[in-house]
Amino acid sequence: MRTTRTKTSRTGSTTALVIGLVLVVLVSLGVLGEEWLPNSAPPTGDYDYELRFPADRYPETGAHIAAAVERGRSQVCTIDREGADRNRDLSLRGIPTRPGYDRDEWPMAMCAEGGDQASVAYITPSDNRGAGSWVSNQLSDYPDGTVVLFVIEGDVDMDGVDFATD
Repeated sequence: MRTTRTKTSRTGSTTALVIGLVLVVLVSLGVLGEEWLPNSAPPTGDYDYELRFPADRYPETGAHIAAAVERGRSQVCTIDREGADRNRDLSLRGIPTRPGYDRDEWPMAMCAEGGDQASVAYITPSDNRGAGSWVSNQLSDYPDGTVVLFVIEGDVDMDGVDFATD
């Protein structure tokens, strides 16, 4: 039984859109400072499934995802398995390997949002590969084109992320 995914509706994003537009207008007019704008766009509810990622099991990967989203990377992953090899090539191009570490990508290579705009961080192989296997297992029944919102559950140490990009 998988309890980490929940179906959600694509409706309900109107309120978030209106609030976002109002903030942009107020900042543009000088009524509010830029600190009122979010670092990255919050999810608008325009996704098919919510995947609750267990940061307690994969703390380095969870911290990388959270920090990358905070830096403006997408919180959603549109499954695109056929594009994974190309995205991996693009995201890891020019990023040197480091003994004892994997290069973790967010968004992942299997996400349409990945590729040359992905964040890359060095993390331990056991964390990276364990997380990759866990995510792959959770999403195995979903077809390409499924939009998945990643929600990090648990505490993360974003200050400890060893970014290779950004």
